[in-house]
Amino acid sequence: MTNDDTGPSTASARASVATPAATSDDASTPDAPLPPWLPESGPVTPSPPRNAPLESGPTPAAPFSDAATTAQPIPPRPGPPGQFDARSHMPNTSGQFDAPGRSGPGQFSPHGQFPTHGFLPPQGQFIAGPAQPAPPFGHPAHQRPPAGPPALDDATLLRKARRAPGHGWRRAVHRATGGRVNPGESPTEITHQQLVERVNRPVRGDYRIAVLSLKGGVGKTTTTIGLGSTFASMRGDRVIAVDANPDLGTLAQRVPQQTDSTVRDLLADEAVHRYSDVRAHTSQAPSRLEVLASERDPAMAEAFNEDEYKGVMEILQRYYNIIITDCGTGLSHSAMRGVLNSANAIVLVSSPALDGARSASATLDWLEAHGYGHLVPRSVLVLSSSRPGSSTIDTDQLAAHFLSRCRAVQGIPFDDHLAEGSHVDLDLVGKNARAALLELAAVIADDFGGTVLRREEPFTP
Repeated sequence: MTNDDTGPSTASARASVATPAATSDDASTPDAPLPPWLPESGPVTPSPPRNAPLESGPTPAAPFSDAATTAQPIPPRPGPPGQFDARSHMPNTSGQFDAPGRSGPGQFSPHGQFPTHGFLPPQGQFIAGPAQPAPPFGHPAHQRPPAGPPALDDATLLRKARRAPGHGWRRAVHRATGGRVNPGESPTEITHQQLVERVNRPVRGDYRIAVLSLKGGVGKTTTTIGLGSTFASMRGDRVIAVDANPDLGTLAQRVPQQTDSTVRDLLADEAVHRYSDVRAHTSQAPSRLEVLASERDPAMAEAFNEDEYKGVMEILQRYYNIIITDCGTGLSHSAMRGVLNSANAIVLVSSPALDGARSASATLDWLEAHGYGHLVPRSVLVLSSSRPGSSTIDTDQLAAHFLSRCRAVQGIPFDDHLAEGSHVDLDLVGKNARAALLELAAVIADDFGGTVLRREEPFTP
C-alpha cells in the first residue's frame, strides 16, 4: 500500500530532476554576485571556455558561476609610495583594458598559458623597452672615444712618504714611537729645503761673483767666506774664492792654511794640466770651499793688474763652477777692471749705518758712470751687522731705497763666530746668521739660469 501511494509521485519527481525545465529570456532568476571590477548594472557577457573551438555563429549565454571568480589570479599588492611600478608603464597592445584572466575579443590564449597582456613583472624591476637601432658607424654625435689606460706617472703610482722631522717636538714624537707616528717636517724645515733646492740650481760653464765695498770694515771678507762656504757645503761641484785685494787681503786667514802659494805662484806654474795641479795652490775650508791667497808683499800685491787677473780666471774656469772674488776698496785699481769685466753679478756689502749706506749708493753711481750699469740691476746688497743689537737706522726704508736699484737686499745679523776674524766653520755659525747666508746664496743662485759670461775674448783650451 505504501509503495503504491508513493510510486507515481517519486517517479514524477525524478523526471523533473532529470529533465531540465525550459528557460526563456523572460524568466527571472536570482542574480549572482558581481566582481568588483565590473559595473553594478548592465548585461554581463562571459567569455567562452578556453578549450572550446572557435565558432563563427553567436555564442549561447551561460550562467556566471562562482568558480570563475575563484579562478581569477590575485593582483599583486601595490608597492610603497615613490617606488617604480612597471604595471603602469606597460603598453596595452590590444587597445582594451580587460579583466585579469579573461580574454577579450580577437585575443588568442593557448591552453595552459597566461595571456601576454596579463603578465606582470616583479615590483621594483625596470623592464627596458625595445632596443634602439645602433647609430651609424663613426657618427661623432653618438659615440664616445674609447678611454685609454691610466697614465703611468709618479703622481698616480707612488705613495710619497713623509720626510722624518729633524728638529723640535716633531722629531721627539717620531723617535718615541719608533717611526710609527710621523708628524712630518715643520714649516721651517720645508722653507729650508726649498732654499737648498734653489742653491743647487745647475750652472752652465762658470759663474763669477764680485764682492766689493768702498768702505772697509763692513764685513766684505766675512761675507765672501760665508757665501762661498754655503755654496760649497750645499752643492756637489767646485767653489773657489780668490783674494784680489791689493792691500794685503786677509781672505786666506779665514781658512786653515794648507799651502803658501798665491795667485802669482799659480800663474808661474807651467805644469797645470788637471784639477790636482790647481789644488796644490789652494787651501780648503771644512765646508770644501777653496781659497786662492793674494800676495803678502805689499809691493807685489799692488802690482797685481788686470792681465794677471784674467790669466788666473782662464785657469780657474776650467775646473770650478762658481768663482767668488774678494775685491779691494779701490774701484780704480787695475785688477778691478778685470774683475768687473768678467763678473756675472756683484754683491755690494754695507753696514746698516748712514755712512755705509751712502758708500753703497755711491758705488752703484760709479758703476753706472763707468760703463758697468748692466751689473747694477743684477747686484745684491748685503746689510751686514758688525755689532749685536738692533740698529738705530730704519732698515726697512733703507732696503726700499736700494730695492729700486738692486735685484735684492739681504741682511746678515751679527754672529760671534763670524766676528772672531779667524777660521770660519759653518757648524759654529749661529742659526740666524747661517739661515741668512743660505738665503743670500739662494738669491744669487736664482740668476744661474740666465748666466751670460761677459769675457772680452773666449778661452781656447
